Amino acid sequence: MDGTLAVRARGITKCFGDVVALDGIDLDVAPGRIHGLVGPNGAGKTTLLGLLLGLAVADSGSLDILGRPVGRALAAPDAVAGFVDGPGLYPSLTAKQNLAALAALRGRDSATAGVEDVLGQVGLTDVADELVRGFSLGMRQRLGLAAALLTKPRLLVLDEPSNGLDPAGKQHVHGVLTHLADGGTSVVLSSHRMDDVDALCSEVTIIATGRVVFSGSPSELAAEDRGLDYRLRTSDPEAARRLATDTAGIAVVDDAGARQEVLVVRAMLPALDELVVRLVQAGVAVRELAPVVSPLEAAFLALTEQQESSR
Repeated sequence: MDGTLAVRARGITKCFGDVVALDGIDLDVAPGRIHGLVGPNGAGKTTLLGLLLGLAVADSGSLDILGRPVGRALAAPDAVAGFVDGPGLYPSLTAKQNLAALAALRGRDSATAGVEDVLGQVGLTDVADELVRGFSLGMRQRLGLAAALLTKPRLLVLDEPSNGLDPAGKQHVHGVLTHLADGGTSVVLSSHRMDDVDALCSEVTIIATGRVVFSGSPSELAAEDRGLDYRLRTSDPEAARRLATDTAGIAVVDDAGARQEVLVVRAMLPALDELVVRLVQAGVAVRELAPVVSPLEAAFLALTEQQESSR
């Protein structure tokens, strides 16, 4: 695949009446990358995904998809596939019949082999002949992914693809998306789960109140210079509390647990390292030390709360 950006958006604005859903959005998605789109509810994620799929058109700005300018609804290139607000499926048909109907609509009447192939890719071969009305939410999500894969897309746009998936299903879908990206397909996905973003995405864009507040790699986001809350469990909680109080850069936020076995401390990494050294020197065993929320989630919350408070 050449180096043309899969998505290049500049100054995208979209309004619904008096509501500004997107306000000057810039977005670059490179070939063969999984790009995460995250933000609080109502931030504009679904609106932007709809523009990428050609379901709507921006009020202003420019949007190029796979090197082609898109200026009207339903004008996205054929090599774009995906879903927003969940996949549209026929509940009275089987999984295989749903995909066969979709293939026929696209003029691919002889696509039986392709239907079976994509069902296998998403792990639904064993339920291919079962009615979709009996499918769980996670199974419907996987069938929606299979429907998108039928077209062999160069740009795959997915709205909460891990929604409703159990751990095994989520791992399977992650493997499918990673394999697609390795083969040159670009993936844009929205997610409320920071662990999914961290595991899958090489790039992430955070949207709050219709504006981009961060764009870069997850590691860059997590490395933002800010203190985090950490849960600290030791062999001697009272000694740990004294040492934490006496260590520069450490703030004891809360004593959690009925027996005060767990401390919650707020610190940046250098101060936290110093506390661990002091605990070990004092003969206090560290049994647990973990962020209350992940660094990625903490950065997300800080950025979105900052944007909300500035309105």
